Amino acid sequence: MQIRKTREKDFARLMEIYAYARDFMKQHGNPDQWGPTNWPPEALIREDIKNGNSYVCVNDSGQVCGTFYFIAGKDIEPTYRVITDGAWLDDSPYGVVHRIAADGSEKGIGTFCLNWAYEQCSHLRMDTHGDNTVMQNLLKKLGFVHCGTIYVEEDDFPRLAYEKSAKACF
Repeated sequence: MQIRKTREKDFARLMEIYAYARDFMKQHGNPDQWGPTNWPPEALIREDIKNGNSYVCVNDSGQVCGTFYFIAGKDIEPTYRVITDGAWLDDSPYGVVHRIAADGSEKGIGTFCLNWAYEQCSHLRMDTHGDNTVMQNLLKKLGFVHCGTIYVEEDDFPRLAYEKSAKACF
């Protein structure tokens, strides 16, 4: 597998992957994270591609099988400025992965994408819905620490905040 920046011609494939992911989450006890709002919206995905923050995972056959948003910097995620029921591990610049999804065609896509992001910036922050036990288990398996709770603008569901840091992002 390999990671590359998303191209505009990948857009339809990304929307297929997100549809699969919404159904997968619903089938695994997490209907509220993306389902009610049909998240993520097409306009946001187009903006991610335009801004160069959208990435795809391509399998050995050349098929796009996963996607995610990645960006790194200092205080880059406004919703991470306030964390309750805990604290972030450190205050150094960090990378953020959002909207990670796979098409279910093979195992390990999420791990591959997150490991790639960690290679780019060894201080990552992520969040997930409380019902998303699949993502929670993956984050724990990869060495992320649950740090507290954050809130997003998209809905009223709190998000579990996770971090993995070697303090060497930049």
